[in-house]
Amino acid sequence: MKYTHFLGLCVAVLLVGCLDQQISDEEVLDQQLLAAISKTSITGSFQHYVLPADNQLTSLPNIDPANPLTQEKIELGKMLFFETGFGLKPRYNELTGTYSCSSCHVPSAGFTPGRFQGIADGGIGFGYSGEMRRKEDQYGSTDVDAQGVRALSMFNTAYVTNSLWSGTFGSQDNNVGLEAIWRADTIAYVNDFGYKTLETQNIENYTIHRMTINEETITKLGYKELFDNAFPDLPKEQRYSPIGGSFALSAYLRSLITNQAPFQRYLRGERSAMNDQEKKGAMLFFTKANCTSCHNGPAFNANTFQAIGVNDLAEIDGALNTSKTDKRNFGRGGFTKDSRDNYRFKVPQLYNLRDANFYFHGSSKNTLREVVEYFNAGKAENPNVPADQLSSNFIPLNMTNQEIEDLTAFLKTALFDPEFQRFIPDQVMSGNCFPNNDTWSKQDIGCN
Repeated sequence: MKYTHFLGLCVAVLLVGCLDQQISDEEVLDQQLLAAISKTSITGSFQHYVLPADNQLTSLPNIDPANPLTQEKIELGKMLFFETGFGLKPRYNELTGTYSCSSCHVPSAGFTPGRFQGIADGGIGFGYSGEMRRKEDQYGSTDVDAQGVRALSMFNTAYVTNSLWSGTFGSQDNNVGLEAIWRADTIAYVNDFGYKTLETQNIENYTIHRMTINEETITKLGYKELFDNAFPDLPKEQRYSPIGGSFALSAYLRSLITNQAPFQRYLRGERSAMNDQEKKGAMLFFTKANCTSCHNGPAFNANTFQAIGVNDLAEIDGALNTSKTDKRNFGRGGFTKDSRDNYRFKVPQLYNLRDANFYFHGSSKNTLREVVEYFNAGKAENPNVPADQLSSNFIPLNMTNQEIEDLTAFLKTALFDPEFQRFIPDQVMSGNCFPNNDTWSKQDIGCN
């Protein structure tokens, strides 16, 4: 009996010792990870990567002095982004009022297209997350509103200083001194207005994406009072125009902050928000994989341009309104006309990529694991990109298969904000189906 009691006591002590060791190991991993994060931060602290809470958005960078952030603007912009009623300039009248900004920026697809290439005007159907969007038969391949590069995610655009893969929009930062170039450009001339990048791009987007926004349409669709409440000090000739519409959209886009991702919760002190595999993947992200050599912004974006030699969208069968000679294939160089910028593309943010389905400017990869494998190999797939144009950071990483799995897990789940539904309105003022309002999309989405 005494022996049994003694044996039980030994087992209990052993278990407690193992538990203490387990807790200690977890604490050590957390300490090592936080140290690695801080080491890569441009501020020397892991706090650099902490995104603001939804009620702290006025602390965001790059807010235009002409467009202070208010809740009224955010709520208005939330509806405008999904409103199909402004789609009044389609190539063919049958698709009037059937497309919106969200036709190409689907929340459940990471605010990117649900298919390899987004289609606004000229597209029909939706599927579950935009994957069934397709060209309407009467539209030719150059009739559709489809971009020659994959549409970027709208998450965390508050940290962007010059938008598009080429950094075309915005008169500040990278575009200082390029006045002659943007004034001669068919879309970038709006940089002369002097607004920040989001305001600038969204003004031009109404034209590019075949939308009409004026006092008549704003009133008809039921938005006039909302515009008045959001912009009481903006002159009416600007309030009921692409300027007012852009200001509201830009405010909304700045609110798309992925602050509920497990990694964000971890940084705020909830150490159990990430599992061991995700933590190991994070360690790789900040150390061996050297991801922050490029992705060093708060949202793992950067306002720089890098060449990593991926294929272009024109290489995919069925790509619309693009070709192998498309200037967009040259990235930053397609805008600046500087050959040193050729094949360099903006470093994008990395949150909520789990459901994006296609990756890189040319949609050349279909899974995050494929993306990690591409960087691990460090070998360009596009034969048109000269070796001397490639980023000096694009080199083989020599990760093991397990390390690839761990890094993929960090990117896929630890950087995924599951509460993105908070960014979607319950309805739009027109009462239309959204994000698309064509017959086929209505059937897919279940609109009456």
